[in-house]
Amino acid sequence: MTEPISSVKPPLLDVHDLKVEFDTYGGTVQAVRGVSFAVEAGKTLAIVGESGCGKSVTVQALMGLVPMPPGRLTSGTAELRGRNILGTSKIDGQDFRGSEIGMIFQDPMTSLNPTMTIGRQIAESLEVHRGWSRKKAMARAVELLEMARIPEAAQRAKQYPFEFSGGMLQRAMIAMAIACEPAILIADEPTTALDVTIQAQVLDLLGDLQRDHGTAIILITHDLGVVARMADEVAVMYAGQIVERGSVDDIFYRPAHPYTVGLRAAMPSNNPNAEHRLLPIDGSPPDLFSPPAGCAYAARCPHAMRICNSHEPAPFTVGPGHFGKCWLHHEKVPNGAQTILSAVEGTPAGDLVAAASQSAEEHS
Repeated sequence: MTEPISSVKPPLLDVHDLKVEFDTYGGTVQAVRGVSFAVEAGKTLAIVGESGCGKSVTVQALMGLVPMPPGRLTSGTAELRGRNILGTSKIDGQDFRGSEIGMIFQDPMTSLNPTMTIGRQIAESLEVHRGWSRKKAMARAVELLEMARIPEAAQRAKQYPFEFSGGMLQRAMIAMAIACEPAILIADEPTTALDVTIQAQVLDLLGDLQRDHGTAIILITHDLGVVARMADEVAVMYAGQIVERGSVDDIFYRPAHPYTVGLRAAMPSNNPNAEHRLLPIDGSPPDLFSPPAGCAYAARCPHAMRICNSHEPAPFTVGPGHFGKCWLHHEKVPNGAQTILSAVEGTPAGDLVAAASQSAEEHS
C-alpha cells in the first residue's frame, strides 16, 4: 500500500542557521547568529525587533548585498525553490535577484540613482532579466508606476528622483521591485519616515499586489501596528537571533518570550479610556563583539534565572508553529510559561512587565 502524498507545500524560501560576521578594527561583530525561517507563497512574514538586532543584515545576506570583506557568511543555507542562493557571486545572483526576489530598500532617497530618470531605472531591470527592448520596457515602466498609484505616470517616468516626494519615491521603489513579478518581495521598513496617510497607501498597495499575484512578502519593521495589519507569521529578533516565532495572534496575544512582552508593553493603546503607561525596556542590547554565553536578553530580563546567564536556551515548542527561545518554557520551571501568558490576558499593557516580573521572581 502506498503512503498518501502530503498536501503540505514546501516553502518558497527556507533559511537555515544563517550566520553573518563583520571584521572591524575593534574585532569581529557577530551580527546574525543562527537565524532560521521559512516563507510560503502568498503569505507575509514580519521580522521585528529594535534597531541593530540584525533584521536588515539578514535579508541583505539573502540578496547577496553584504559587502565581503568586511562581511563574511560563516554558516547557513537559503534554499529558493530548492536551490541554495547563499554565497552566490554577483553574476550568478542575477538569476534570482530582481527576478525571483525583489527588494524595497529602507531609504529610497539614497537607494535610487540620482542621474537616471525613474522610468529608466525601472525599465533597466526588465531589459536585464527579461531581455526586453528599451521601448517595451519603458512602456511597462509607465504601467508599473500607474499600478503603484503615481498620478500622471507617463510624465513622472521622465523625471528624476529629486523631483519626487518621499511617498512617491517609496511607491516608485515598489514599482521597481515588482517589475519582474518576483515570487518573493522583501520590504525593508517600507513605511519609515512617511506620514500615516502615505503609510496606509503603501501598505494597501503591498496588500493588493500580494492578493493579485500571490507574492510572498518578508516585511522588516519595528512598527508593531504595521505587523498587526500585514503579517501572517512573525519572527522576533534580538541580538542577531530569532527569539520567538509564531502566528500574528500568537505574538500579540500569547507571547512566549519576555522580550516580546516588553515590546508589546511599549505599544501605545488605541483605547482612550485605558489607563496605559508606556514602559521602556531598561538597559541596552549586548555587545556582539563578544555575545553572552547564555541568553542574550538575560541582562535586561525582569525574570532571568541563573541558568539564563550561563546556558543559551533552545527554541521550545509552545504550540503548533509557535516557538520561544526562553528557559521559562522548560518543563522543570514551575509555572514558567504561565508567567508570560498570564501577563497579557485581561491585563492593561502597562502592567505586563510588572506582572511577569513578580511571578517569575517567585519561581526563580
